[in-house]
Amino acid sequence: MNGPLSQPAPLDGSESNLVGRQTERALLEQLLDQTASGQGNALVLNGGAGIGKSALLAWACAGATRRNMTVLTALGVEPESRMPFAGLHQLLLPLRRHAHRLEPGQRRALRTAFDAQGTVPDLFSVALATLELLTECAALAPVLAVADDTQWLDRPSADVLAFVARRVTTDPVLVLTASRTGHPDPLRNSGVRELPLHPLESTAAQALLATRAPHLTQAQRSLILGQSAGNPLALVELPESLTRSSAPSGHPRDLLPLNERLERAFGIRYTDLPADSRTLLLAASADTSCDLPRLLRAAAIAGGAPVGAAALQPAVDTSLIGPDTLRVQFRHPLIRSAVYTRATVAERLAIHAALSVVLESDPDRQVWHRAAATLGTDEDVVSDLEAFAARARPRGAVTIAVTALERGSDLTAAPARRTSLLLRAAELASELGERTAAAELVQRSDPTLMGPEDRGRLAVVQEIVAPGEMLDEARIRTLLEAANDARAGGHRDLAADLLWRAASRCWWGNLPPHLRAAVARAADHLGLTPDAPRTLAILAYALPQTHGNAVLTRMAALTPDRSDSDVMRFLGGAALILGDFHTASSYMSVAAETCRSQGRLALLARTLGAGSWGRIWTGDWDRARSESEEAAALAKETGETFWVTSATTNLAMLAALRGEHDIALALAQNAQDSLNITGVRFLLNSIQQVRAVAAVGTGRYEEAFDILRRLFAPAEATFHEMRWWVAPDLADAAAHTGRQEEARTILAGLEPLAGRLSSPMIQMCLQYTRAVLADDDNAELPLEQALAGDPSRWPPYRARLLLAHSRWLRRRRRTVESRAPLREARDIFDTLGAPHWSDHTRQLLRSAGESSTRRPPAARDRLSPQELQIATLAATGLTNRQISQRLYLSHRTIGSHLYRIFPKLGITTRTQLTDVLSSLEPTS
Repeated sequence: MNGPLSQPAPLDGSESNLVGRQTERALLEQLLDQTASGQGNALVLNGGAGIGKSALLAWACAGATRRNMTVLTALGVEPESRMPFAGLHQLLLPLRRHAHRLEPGQRRALRTAFDAQGTVPDLFSVALATLELLTECAALAPVLAVADDTQWLDRPSADVLAFVARRVTTDPVLVLTASRTGHPDPLRNSGVRELPLHPLESTAAQALLATRAPHLTQAQRSLILGQSAGNPLALVELPESLTRSSAPSGHPRDLLPLNERLERAFGIRYTDLPADSRTLLLAASADTSCDLPRLLRAAAIAGGAPVGAAALQPAVDTSLIGPDTLRVQFRHPLIRSAVYTRATVAERLAIHAALSVVLESDPDRQVWHRAAATLGTDEDVVSDLEAFAARARPRGAVTIAVTALERGSDLTAAPARRTSLLLRAAELASELGERTAAAELVQRSDPTLMGPEDRGRLAVVQEIVAPGEMLDEARIRTLLEAANDARAGGHRDLAADLLWRAASRCWWGNLPPHLRAAVARAADHLGLTPDAPRTLAILAYALPQTHGNAVLTRMAALTPDRSDSDVMRFLGGAALILGDFHTASSYMSVAAETCRSQGRLALLARTLGAGSWGRIWTGDWDRARSESEEAAALAKETGETFWVTSATTNLAMLAALRGEHDIALALAQNAQDSLNITGVRFLLNSIQQVRAVAAVGTGRYEEAFDILRRLFAPAEATFHEMRWWVAPDLADAAAHTGRQEEARTILAGLEPLAGRLSSPMIQMCLQYTRAVLADDDNAELPLEQALAGDPSRWPPYRARLLLAHSRWLRRRRRTVESRAPLREARDIFDTLGAPHWSDHTRQLLRSAGESSTRRPPAARDRLSPQELQIATLAATGLTNRQISQRLYLSHRTIGSHLYRIFPKLGITTRTQLTDVLSSLEPTS
C-alpha cells in the first residue's frame, strides 16, 4: 500500500504555534519513526486550554502522512459525550471498508455499538474488535490514531481507546490523545505514558507574538505577554481582540483567568455577527456533530426565519469557524464554549427545542435536546431519559446512563421518583468505582421516601462505595434489615444479593458467630431451593464449619449449569472457602471462560484471582502464576483495587513457595500497603503466611514459627477461622526448632474440626501435622499414612512431607532408605518449578551418598508468565485468533509472541509445543 487509508481531519493549530516545542516534537518524531518501523506506542498530552495540544497533534498527523501512515482522528465535544461510542465512530469511520477482515462476532460488536441495534455487545467486546481492526489495517500501513479533547469523549469511547493504547506495543499503531488539565479524563492514570505541556518560555513567547502580531506597539506587546502567561493560543488570539476593543489596560477584565479572557475575546466576535449567523453558530455549539442541513433547519425554527448557507461566511471571516462546507467546525473548543455561554437562556432553550425537532430520526440525541429545552418538570422526558439509560447501560455506556438518570431526577415532579432515579444512578456509578459521584447522588436522595427496593439499592451502593471497616458489625445488621425488607417487598433477588454481601463480610472479616448465624437464618427464609448455588455460597461463607459438610454434600450431587458464570462462580467460591481446592479451581475455570466470552473483565479478574489461590496448593503453579498476573492486570484496568491486592497476594505466595524470598516479601508488603479496606482478616492472614513461608525457605525457622503462632491468637488482626490452613507450615517450623509440643497445643482444635468438616484441605492438614509433629519413636505410621493418603493430590505438601520423612529416616540411621523420598521430592520440586527447593533436595541427596545432576531449565524458566500462557494455549490447538479472544490481545500480538517464543524453546513449529511443554515431567 502506497499511501494512508484516510487523510487527517483538520485539528486546531499550525506550525507557528509550535514555537518552543522542540522537546515535544522530538518525542513525537521518535514515536512516529518507531511506529513506522513496526513498534507501537501510546502517549497522552495534557495541559491547559490553548497550551498547544491540538497544534502538536496536527503536527504529528502531518508527519504521519509524510510517512504514508494511516491517520485516524476523533474530537471530543461536550454534547456528544452523552452518546455511547460517538467518538469511536468518528475514529473508525474511515476503516469501515476493512471490517470484512474481522471475525463475524467482532463485526457485529462494532456494528451494534454504532447502530444501537441487535444484541448489545459488552464494552470489552467492542474494545477487542477495535484493537483487531486497527492491527489488521496496520498490517497494510502503520496507523496513527489521534483523539483530541478526550476529557469530552463519551466514556465508552475513552475506555476503548485506553484498552487499545495499553495493547499496541507489538503492532505498528501509535495512539496519541490530548486532554485538558482540570477535567476528568479516563485515559489519564490508565497506565499510558503522559506528557504534560507547560507554558512557553519568555523567549519563545516573544518570538511567537512577533510572528503573529508584528504591528503591536511595545506597550501592547508587554500587555499581551503579561496576560497570555506563555499560552500560545492567547498569544495568537488576544492581539486580535485588542483591535476590537479600546478598553484601556487595567480594565477589571484583565484580572479574569486566561480561559475567561479568551472566551470573552471570542464572545465579542460572536456578538458582532449578524443575527442569522449567531443563531446558526449557537445551533452548532449545542450539537457539534449535527450536519449543516439540519443545523440550518434548526436555526430557521429557532429564529423564525429562513437561514441559508451564506450565514456561515461572517463566522469564517472572523476566524470563529473553519471553511468546511459540510459541517460547522469551531477553530477551538473555547470558541464553542464562548458562543454557547454568550447566548441568553431563552435563546438556548429555543435552539435545543429546534434541534429536538430536526433530530427526529436520532432518538438518543433527540432526548438530550428535549431535556435541555425543558424548564421545570416533564414526566415524558423523564421516561425517555430512563429508556435511554436502559439502552446505554448494556452497551458499556454506564457513565452516560448515570448522567441520564441524574438529569431525569431534575425533571420529575414526583419526589419518590426523584429519589429512585438518584439511587439507580448511584448504583451504576458505584459499579464503575466512582465512589465520590455515587456518594453525592445518594446524598441528594430522600431516605424518608424510599421503599424496600430503594433501601436495598442504597445498602448495595454503600457496600461498594463506602465499605468501611470489614469488622463493622452494624453493617451486617443493616444488610440483614435491608434484605428482610426487600424479601417482604417481593424483591427476592435483591435480598439474596444483600445476604451474599453480608456473608462475604462474615468470611473476609471473620465476624462473630451470632452474626453469621443470623445471615444463615435469613438465607433459609429467602425461599430459594436448598441447592440453589447462591444459597450454598451464602451458607458456606457465613458458617463454613457448621454448614460446610451439608454444602459439600449438596454440591457433589449437583449438575450445575456450566454455561452460567454466576452459578459456577458461586459454587466455585463455596468450594474454595471449604478447602475443596480441586473442585474450586475447576468451577472457577469454567466461570472464567464464560466471563471471557461475555467480555466481563472485572468479573474475570475476580474469578481468576480466586481460582488461582486454590491452584497454588494443588501444585498448578504455572497456571496460577499466569492467571494471577492476568487477574492483577485486569483488576487494575477495571478499577477493582481490592482484587489487585488479592492477586498480588497470590503472586507473593507463589514466589515464597518457589524460593524467591526477596520478591515474595516485596509483593507481600505491596499487598498489605495497597489494601484499601481495613479488617480483611483473611488477606492479612495470607500475607503473614507468605512471610512465614519465605522465612522457612531461608532457614529462619524461629521467625517463621513466631509469625505463624500469632495467627492463632484471637486478639491478633490476622486471626481467621481458616487459620488451620497454615498448620503444615507451623508444623514444619516447629520440627526445625524443637517446638513440637507447643505446636501440638496450638493445633489442638484441628482434629475436632476435621471430625465435623470433611474439607479436603482440613483433612490433609490433619494428616500432615500428625506426621510431622509425631515423636520420632511414633512417627513411622503417621508418616506412611500421610504419604499414602490425600497429600498425593497436593504436590507442594507431598514434597515437603517427603523431606520430613527423609529427615526422620536419617535420624533413625536409615540413610539409604532416605534416598527414595528425596528423589521423589526432588522430582516434584522440579515439576513445580521451585529451583530453591530442588537445589536443597539435591544437596540432601548428595549428603545421603547419591549424586543428582541439575535439571536443565524448563520452559517456564525461559518464558514470561504471559508467554507461557500463550504457548500453553497454542499447544492445545487454539488458533491465534482464538487465543487473542481469550486473552484480549490482538491476534497479531499473539503471533508476535509466538515468533519470540519458538527460538526460546528451540523449536520451529506449533506442533512441537506440546512435546516441549510436556518436558516439565520430572527427570533425574
